[in-house]
Amino acid sequence: MTNGPTPAVAFEQVSKSFGAKQILSDVSWSIPEGEALCILGRSGTGKSVTLKLIMSLLKPEKGKIWIEKDDLTQLECSEVSRVRRKMGFLFQDAALFDSLTLYENLMLPLQRLTKKSQEEIDFVIDQVLSEVGLDGDKTKMPSELSGGMRKRAGLARALVLEPRILLADEPSSGLDRITAAEIDELLIRQKAERKTTLIVVTHDVHGTKRVADRVVVLDRGKVIAEGAVPEIEHHENEIARKLISE
Repeated sequence: MTNGPTPAVAFEQVSKSFGAKQILSDVSWSIPEGEALCILGRSGTGKSVTLKLIMSLLKPEKGKIWIEKDDLTQLECSEVSRVRRKMGFLFQDAALFDSLTLYENLMLPLQRLTKKSQEEIDFVIDQVLSEVGLDGDKTKMPSELSGGMRKRAGLARALVLEPRILLADEPSSGLDRITAAEIDELLIRQKAERKTTLIVVTHDVHGTKRVADRVVVLDRGKVIAEGAVPEIEHHENEIARKLISE
């Protein structure tokens, strides 16, 4: 990495392919701690692969992926697990266990990954559910939750371990404009109150303009634009301009 403050997450000339299909080619970007990065691009440009690389679910053929001062590409499995503890994940479908209540879904990672007492676990769950507006719903099953409530529940589960970095895959997909804005506000509040670094893969232009400190635009596996929203709106690359103005 270059001299200066350590980024929360950084890609250095990262390449990833599946067989003959090149997904990412020499991709570089970084995001400072406590800021929000939105990754835009047409379908199939490598946005979701980027998240999987950050989570170390995939390995690049080339390049370095930094999570703070750790290069994921050089770590053993036990060290990868340690680095993953810094991250929370908000998946498109919320990824809740259908056979568990909302409370049990949030309790599971706390029981498995921390040494908190049951009293401490209850306190954390109540606090996080209150933050996302679900404090009266902890006994409900996932099937009883609306789409917006499921997103909030997925966010709550991502937050119970107090991650320094939060990854979100299409957080507004399937939601109406008002509910999507509410999810965006929850992400913004998380960044403001807990200094959480956000990395959001999205097609939602309105959400990007609300949430992003920086934007990376991918096309055909390459970064074609990077900067603040106004910079992307006036960028020389037409695809980047169109993606931020749709």
